[in-house]
Amino acid sequence: MNGRGTWSIRVRMTVLAGAVTAVICAVLSVLIIVGARGQVADHRRDQATAAALRLVYEVKRSRVPAVLSGPEATVLQVLNARGHVVAGSRNAPDTPIATFLPEEGSVYEMRTLCPPKGLSDCMWVIAFRVFEPDGDWTVYAAAERIPWYVSGALCLFLLGASLLIVLLAALRTWRTVDRTLAPVDAIRAELAEITASRSGRRVPVPETRDEIRALAEAANATLDRLDAELERQRRFTSDASHDLRSPIAAARAQLEEALMYPLEADWPRTGRGVLQSLDRLQAIVTDLLELARLDAGRYHGDETIDLSALVTIEIRRSERTKRIVTTLAEGVTVRGDRLRLVRLLTNLLDNAERHADSRIDVSVRAEDGYAVLEVLDDGAGIPERQRDLVFQRFARLKEAEDKDAGGTGLGLPIAREIATSHGGTLTIEDSDHGARFVLRLPLERSERTPGRTAKAVRART
Repeated sequence: MNGRGTWSIRVRMTVLAGAVTAVICAVLSVLIIVGARGQVADHRRDQATAAALRLVYEVKRSRVPAVLSGPEATVLQVLNARGHVVAGSRNAPDTPIATFLPEEGSVYEMRTLCPPKGLSDCMWVIAFRVFEPDGDWTVYAAAERIPWYVSGALCLFLLGASLLIVLLAALRTWRTVDRTLAPVDAIRAELAEITASRSGRRVPVPETRDEIRALAEAANATLDRLDAELERQRRFTSDASHDLRSPIAAARAQLEEALMYPLEADWPRTGRGVLQSLDRLQAIVTDLLELARLDAGRYHGDETIDLSALVTIEIRRSERTKRIVTTLAEGVTVRGDRLRLVRLLTNLLDNAERHADSRIDVSVRAEDGYAVLEVLDDGAGIPERQRDLVFQRFARLKEAEDKDAGGTGLGLPIAREIATSHGGTLTIEDSDHGARFVLRLPLERSERTPGRTAKAVRART
């Protein structure tokens, strides 16, 4: 693993800030050195030129001393018309340091010699032509070139200043990031304390209106949803326990009563009662297992299904106590799990059959890229304020319990979960009479056009 991947954000940001500051300091130092070198070089050349001009003046006045004086690190020489050295500075050799002369018609020329004769290191050499009666004299002034770093003192100063700036930038970045991440640490510490048994806590929200505040608010919103889901699971567990306990208690009571008076008990009647309780218990367990599989996201199949054909087959295969009228459009196909869609349709028909007075209408059509299945009964209907309630697990309306006390309260929740797992929706919509359940599933891609002409198929069960 790359070691940098284990660094904290504080370390990474501090190192990054230090590196950027170091690069900036290096660039500025180079610019300072380049500028200082140019200034020092111009100054040194100006000094050498000024010293050479003074010598020209002395030559013209014939007052050239044997030992010439000039700026430090500047070599001076005066040559007569025959090219002999007649005067020089203390650091000048006895022989001419250069042989070049200014061009004809010019009195001045400068060259860089590496090194001049009798000297070491590269130097700027300036030559002046002096007109004398016996011939042209020459004045040479050589100045040392400036090294690239100008001077050791300047380099040490720039290095020390750069290190100080980098250190200050790193410390400032560390403190800034530390203050910025302090709310994150508080959020992390609070999240670490939250468990299923201690789920009512919330992370602290910082006063600043920035991304971290948005993170804290999003975390609290997520915790709200988790608490709501935990509460729903607790209610579900409680309701499931109650519904499972009821048939068990009924069967136990029947058996205990029969065993208390074995000679007087109607054992066939007792057996039928116990069997009825077991049937209800089996129905509840089957529905609970189906919900568990749906919650786990298990998907058993993916095939092309003709929704109208599926409805036709299931209606003809099952026996119903109410008349079913179908209006089915041809060619409405979806992709999904056939068995689960059959379970969804069966649950809707069972629910409609329990509440219908005499008739159930089933229709299939294509609409806006969706396959639409409607199941409408002619019963009392469901009030709008209770439409979401019927999709809650184990929730049963009072009217439903009065009509059919044997329901599990899981059929419609299972139907909605199946619709959701297929990327669709199951809702209750307005109708003139009865309850109108509307299932919408995405059409198969090749069937994104409205279904062909609908035909009505009437069936009576």
